[in-house]
Amino acid sequence: MDKKWRVENQQGKWRVVVTRDLPGRRWLDILIKAGCRVDIGPTKSNWSDAEIIGAIGPHCDGVIGQLVQVWGASLFAALKKAGGRVYSNYAVGYNNIDLAAATKNSIPVGNTPGVLTETTAELAAALTLAAARRIGEAERYIRDGRFIAWRPDLMLGRLLRGKTLGVVGAGRIGAAYARMLMQGHHMNLIYYNRSPNHALEADVVAFNDYLEKTEQPSVLCQRAQSIEELLAQADVVSLHCPLDASTTHLINAKRLRIMKKNAVLINTTRGPVIDEAALVEHLKSHPDFRAGLDVFEKEPALSPGLADLENVVLVPHIGSATRYAREGMATLAASNVAAVLNEYPIWDDLDMTPFLDDEPPKAVPSILNAKDLGLGCYGGK
Repeated sequence: MDKKWRVENQQGKWRVVVTRDLPGRRWLDILIKAGCRVDIGPTKSNWSDAEIIGAIGPHCDGVIGQLVQVWGASLFAALKKAGGRVYSNYAVGYNNIDLAAATKNSIPVGNTPGVLTETTAELAAALTLAAARRIGEAERYIRDGRFIAWRPDLMLGRLLRGKTLGVVGAGRIGAAYARMLMQGHHMNLIYYNRSPNHALEADVVAFNDYLEKTEQPSVLCQRAQSIEELLAQADVVSLHCPLDASTTHLINAKRLRIMKKNAVLINTTRGPVIDEAALVEHLKSHPDFRAGLDVFEKEPALSPGLADLENVVLVPHIGSATRYAREGMATLAASNVAAVLNEYPIWDDLDMTPFLDDEPPKAVPSILNAKDLGLGCYGGK
C-alpha cells in the first residue's frame, strides 16, 4: 500500500480498512478493543474502484467508506472474495451504495443515523435565516468596502415570523428543522411525507397549547397531499428527502414556477434532488427568490453561473459538521463493523445515543439491509 497509509494494532485478528481518517479517537479505540487491525487510508476523495479493490487486498474483514465513494457490484464482490463480512458508510445517507449488490454478496451495510439530526437541522435553519435576511450578500457588500452609511432600503430581506414553512421529507432531520422554525419563528407548517408524522403533529398541538396560554396566535399544521400543494403555499421550502430515482430532480423548472416569486429554497440533503441548472435560471429571472445550498448536483463542482448570483447562499456540504456529530458518526461506523465481526444482534431502537456512552450496548447500531439478510434484533434493552 501507499506509504501514506497507516496501520493501527497490526497484530489484530480482523483486518478493517478505513478509506480515510475519521475525527476523534473513540472510533479507533472501539475497533482496536474489538480485536481489529485498522488500515487507515490517505486523505483523498477521488478514489477509483481499482484503488479501493487494491486497499481491500486478498484479505479484509470489513470496510468503513465515505459517501463520496460509490460502492457497487464490483466492490462488494471484491470485498466478499477477500472474506469481507461488513461495510459501513460514514454517513446517514446511502445513495452511493448499491444495497442489492451488497445483499447479493451477503454483506451487511451500516450507516450512521441519529447523531447528526440536530446538527444538520441547525445548518438548514442557519441557511434559511441567511437566505431570507441576505446575510451572504450583506457580508460581501461590507467586505468589498461598499458600506458607506446606513440606509432605510439597504438589504431588505424577509421576515419569517408568521409565514408558512414547507418541509419535504419529515423524517428525523426534517422534523427537527420544522420544530426549530415553527417554534422559534411561529411559522405555520405544511409538510410532505409518505406517511403522517404523528409525533411532529403532536408537538404542534402542544406548542399551540402554550401559545393559547400566553395569549398568542396559534400556528397551523397540515400534511400536503402532493409536492405541488406544498410548493404553492410555502414561503420557505426545505428539502430533507433521501436521494433515489423518485427524488432526483424533484425540484425542477416546472415546480420552481409553482413556488412563490419571493420564496426561499433550502437544500441540505443531496444535490441531485434539485435540477441545479434550472435553479440557476430561476434565480436569475426571479431576483426576489432566494436559495441556501449545502449540497450540489455535481459536487464539488457548481453549475455554471451559480456562484455569480447574489440571491443564493452556498456552503461546502457542512450539514453534519460539528465535532459532536462527526465524531459520533465515526463511533457508529466503527461500532457497526466491530459488532458485526463479533456477531452481535441488531439494535432495534431509533435512539443511537447509548452507543456514545462509556458502556455501549453489545449490538450493531444500524444495518440498512438487516431484514434482507435475516439478521436478528437486540433483545437486551
